Order: sequence, then C-alpha cells, then structure tokens
Amino acid sequence: MRYKIAHLVWFGVVACMVLGCRGQHQGPGKIEGPRVPEDVLASRAAKERAAVERVTPAERPQKQILFGDFHVHTTFSADAFVRSLPMLQGEGTHPPADACDYARYCSGLDFWSINDHAEALTPRHWQETKESIRQCNALAGDPKNPDVVAFLGWEWSQVGRTAEEHYGHRNVILKYTDEDRVPKRPISALDDQLIGALRAPAPLRQRLLFPLLDWPNRQRYYDFAEFQRENREVPLCPRGVDTRQLPPDCHENARTPAELFEKLAQGGYEAIVIPHGTTWGFYTPPDASWDKQLVGRMHDPRRQFLLEIYSGHGNSEEYREWRPVRFDDQGEPICPEPTKDYLPCCWQAGEIIRKRCGAIPPEQCEQRVREARRNYLLAGVAGHLTVPGATVEDWLDCGQCRNCFNPAFNYRPTNSAQYILALSQFEDGHPRRFRFGFIASSDNHSARPGTGYKEYARRMMTEAAGARDAKWRERLLRPEKPRPESRRIDTASLSGLQPFQILEFERQASFFMTGGLVAVHSEGRDRDSIWRALERREVYGTSGDRILLWFDLLQGSATLPMGSETVQAETPRFRVRAIGARKQLPGCPEYAQRALSPERLQRLCRGECYNPSDERHRITEIHVIRIRPQAYAGEPMSALIEDPWRRFECPSNPSGCEVEFDDPDFVGAGREFIYYVRALQEPTLAVNAGGVRCRYDEQGNCVEVHPCYGDFRTPYEDDCLWPNQERAWSSPIYLRPPS
Repeated sequence: MRYKIAHLVWFGVVACMVLGCRGQHQGPGKIEGPRVPEDVLASRAAKERAAVERVTPAERPQKQILFGDFHVHTTFSADAFVRSLPMLQGEGTHPPADACDYARYCSGLDFWSINDHAEALTPRHWQETKESIRQCNALAGDPKNPDVVAFLGWEWSQVGRTAEEHYGHRNVILKYTDEDRVPKRPISALDDQLIGALRAPAPLRQRLLFPLLDWPNRQRYYDFAEFQRENREVPLCPRGVDTRQLPPDCHENARTPAELFEKLAQGGYEAIVIPHGTTWGFYTPPDASWDKQLVGRMHDPRRQFLLEIYSGHGNSEEYREWRPVRFDDQGEPICPEPTKDYLPCCWQAGEIIRKRCGAIPPEQCEQRVREARRNYLLAGVAGHLTVPGATVEDWLDCGQCRNCFNPAFNYRPTNSAQYILALSQFEDGHPRRFRFGFIASSDNHSARPGTGYKEYARRMMTEAAGARDAKWRERLLRPEKPRPESRRIDTASLSGLQPFQILEFERQASFFMTGGLVAVHSEGRDRDSIWRALERREVYGTSGDRILLWFDLLQGSATLPMGSETVQAETPRFRVRAIGARKQLPGCPEYAQRALSPERLQRLCRGECYNPSDERHRITEIHVIRIRPQAYAGEPMSALIEDPWRRFECPSNPSGCEVEFDDPDFVGAGREFIYYVRALQEPTLAVNAGGVRCRYDEQGNCVEVHPCYGDFRTPYEDDCLWPNQERAWSSPIYLRPPS
C-alpha cells in the first residue's frame, strides 16, 4: 500500500510540473438579485398587523417584528471550505455574495450578519467581505426602508484544551460598515498551538494525493491549497500593541474574552459580542462551566448582552443536574453512573470494552472496564479515540440530554442559558450577574442565512457532511480494528493528529438542525432601529419558524417589554401573546423567480423559498420559566431554576394564544427573580429532530440507534425528518426588590 501511494505521489509531482497545478483565489462572488419589490415588503407587514389585530383587536403594537440571522458563514471560513470539497459530497464554494442573494430571495429575511471565522480570514478576504456587505446594503434601496440590512462581523472561535483555558465561541456584530468605523482586521482567538498548526505547510498527501484520487475535481483541491497558502503568508501582529497602532495586513488575535473586549474598546467600535454554542460538547471540555466568565474583565456588559440560545448546532437552553464527569476530594476525575435521562460516554466506553472481554476472568474484565472509563475522562473531547474500533452505534446515545429539546451534541449543562442566568459572583460583597437577552440563529456554513424556513435538503441546509464513499471514509478517518483493551491518550499529542481524527465528526452529524432565527421588536426596518432593539434586549429567538411573540410586565396602564430590568415593589403581573408561523407553500414566489436566473435560484435555494400562505400553525402551549439568581456563593442551582414554573395550554385557535399570570412569591422573597417564556407550536416534521433515533427498552434505556450519517451511509436525499415542536424563546425580564 505504501509503495502504491508513493508511486501516486511521484506521478502527481510529475503531472503538476507538466500541467501547472495552481490554485485560484476564491473571491467574494457577484450579487445578482435586485431589491425586493416594495409591494412584497408591504404585504409582509400587513399580514403581521392583521394577525396581531385578531389576537388584540383593541390594541395595536407600535413596533413591528423583523426576522434575521446573526450567525452566517461563507466559504471564507476554513471549515466551510473543507466541507464544500467533493470528497465530502460538497457542492462547491459559497462566497459572501451568495449570502446576500439567499437572504433576499430564498429565506426572505429582514436582516443578517456575516460571521466567518477570524482565524482564517486574510486581509484580502476581510477587505472583500467589507465590500460585499456594502454592496448588499447599497442594493437594498432607501436606507430608511431597506429590503434587507446586512451587518458586518466575524466569529471569534476560542477553544481551550482544559476547562480553565476554555471560553468558547462568540460572534462580533458591528453596527456600521464605513471604513473608518470598523476594525482594520478581524480579531481571532488563535493560541500559539493553533497558530503553529496553521503556519505549517499542508501535508503532501493533501496537496498531491487528494487531487490525484479525484482527478476530475482536482481544481477544487488546488483552490483549497491556495486558500491555506494565503493564510500561512499573513504575518502575526505583535502582541501588547494598541490595536489602532497595528498594520492592516497582519493577523491579530485575542486569547481571552477580556483581550477581545479590550481591543474593541481601543478601537472605539460599536459592537455586540454574542456567545453561542455554549453547551456544544464537540469542542467544549467535559468539566467546563461559565462560572469563570463572570469574573473581572472576562465579561463586558456594555458589549456582551445577548446570548444565542439555539442554532443549527442545537439547543443550549436547559440546565440539568447530571454531569459528564465528577471529581473526588483529591480532584481526580470520576465517571458518573447512568441515570434515566443521561448515559455518560465514559460509562459507555467501559461497556463497549466489557463486550470485548470474551472468556477472560471477570475480575480482569472489570479492571479493563475501569481503565476504559478513566482513559475516556483523561482524554477530554477526544475520549472516543480511547476505544479503538468503536462505531457510532456502539456509543448509543451517550453524552446526550435525553429530555431536552433538540439538544446540542455531547451536552454541557453548566454552560446552558439557564445555568448562566442563575450564576452570581460576589465581588466586594455585591453580586455580579449576567443580563442576557436571548436570540437564535443558524450557524450555517454555506452562505445561507435563515435556513429554517422549510425542512428540506439536509446536506445543504445543515452542517451534516461526510465522505462520499467507503474509500474516502477510510482515507479521511483511517478506521481502526476493535481491540480488547482501551488505551490512554496523551492530550498534548493530539495536535499532531489530523482534524478528522480528533473530534467526533461522524456522531455529531445526527444533531445538526436547519437553524434558528433572531427576532427584534423594532420601530422601523432601518439599521439604527434594529440596533436599538438589540440594545434594549427587546429580542427573542425561534427554532426557525417565524412565530410572533410578545412578553410584557404590566404596570398599571404601562408595560415593560421582554429584556427589561426594573425594581418592583408589588406583585408582578405578566402578559404573553404568541401567534404561530405562517404555513409554507411549495416552491418559490414569482418575485424570486424573476430576480434570479433559474440556475442561481436552484443552486442557492434548491427549489424552495420562503413562500408563506395565509394559514398559520397553532400555538399549543406557553411555558413560563422562573429563575432566582444565587443569593450567596455556592447556593445550589437545582432549586433556583424552575422549568417550567407555569404551564398554560392554549385553545385550538390558529389566531394565536394570550395568557396573563402573576407571581405572589416575589414580594416576600426579598431577592431578584428572572422570568422568560417559551411558546410551543403544534408538531411538524424537522430535519434531524430525532438525533440518533434511539430504540428504548421497557426501562427507558437506549438499546439501539439509527444514526443519520453525514456520509454515504445515509442516502443523500434522506432528510431524516422527525416530529418536532418548533418554538420561540423570549428574552428574560429581570426584577429586583426595592432593597
């Protein structure tokens, strides 16, 4: 085999010398669609007003609800470029121009932002990103009444190898796009280890062998090699220098949130920093928690006041008492036992090894089981590598929150939104707490903002990707044969492995959703109005459907909307109104078909656009969640998070649902209370809503799984649809007693 590969590589070298194997720079593309017709925008607003008037005929809200996506990647992101390659069944590059046309004519959004990973954004790509966003806005018409508002931004993608070093990912959204009001460079989260990995030349097998093995598509691999070369040639910015004094053509990084906030402050940029994917265990150490992120300069409430609660990577809302790992009095990791709601992966590692014991003595088998569980814990996010030859089916549903809505992969409950809201830090005797508004977005990596309008085309509308056939799977993942014992992995050596070998790419494919939306209660369609709504936290998130939601604190004749913070001396009374999303008609509306060529419409939208009918889905339930933040250091979380505290069933009425309630406990409690609501819609089918699709025994244990693979093992056309209750989450209302 090695002899054959050596010959192929040598042939590739000769072929490249003869044919000139050169990659091409992948630019921003060309925006093709004109402004959405005025009558289409007017019709959308009129339909919303009519729906609201049916619920509250005597009262008309002064603000309109606009929908957007604040988490959009193009193939300017390295991971997006990789998944666009033919070996992973990719459909080719999708540059920033595609996102603008998609937002206008496929998903019909009111606003969106571009958030490519700063870690691989070269100065040239950053300049092209800015120009593309400006062009998208220029085509939007009157700035006071644009058809869509495009925001400039990037993703700060921090990953720590240990819980102490880990802070997670954040999207930076900039208010303005003018050259003198935006950073000269996006600010990345690269640490020294990742910088070294990016600066290293691509492996010879990638540069020569992959194109040879896929010769008709060789140019795509050469283009990716050019993308990597461009990144390697960008010099690093010197550390410790004010961001305004740095040259524009270097790579700037901030290794902690505190450094990121400081650099944004130095430049005086109006920006919002939005944490996301907080419970996603794909890269988050099992014992990580958000406690340290409330300390000192790690939190900046002037910029960090929104939290992405849901995305195409799943739900990050719900807190649970179980943990992926526990620690004894000496700080040694312990594998927790399974519960009805949770199977720890460390435990399952032992069970996989148990099945391989064969005829060895029971005590020797138990020793192997204990070692397997410990080895898994010591390896962190690479724990699955400690059991050679283990398949997706072997792991069952370990690591997943069984009773959460569309949970993020390998769920981390101490990073959930509910846990974050309940946290307190006591500095100088005064409690410090997070004040987040809730949003949702897509985290799409193919320049498709707002993919959740219809549940279809799983491979394009979600991040599910994988090898196109068995040979490519073997080349990329190098599967191992099962062995009777587990192995210990030195985490310091993981940097020498290929990315496909470190993380659980195969199992996570069953947990990618089409994505969510951020909704704002805005005074107008313009950029400033949307930004003011964000600053007020008068925002909410949905799992993808355009559910209309209001959540207000009633104070006599006045009301305070979601996101508000106030002192309250009397029993608080609240009102919730929710209206289901409009049902979709097949295909694309006529104005979209006129705006884009048939070829571009098919490539971007895949034959389906946001195409609402006049019929709406029914809201079935309203849940009220009540949280009391910690009143003293170490106060247990379990009694502070009440989910749901109140539950209301809605009448069978497509016009919507309205409920009012009060909380007589607040006045006598003498402490802060936080309230938010969930509006649940009638069940519909959704991509990957079933996760690994477990079959359970009579005791409720998962005994068999039917994964929805990202690779050839699941048919390309299979969307893995499963019943799902789409929902909307309001931003919280924060109440404090007068004292």
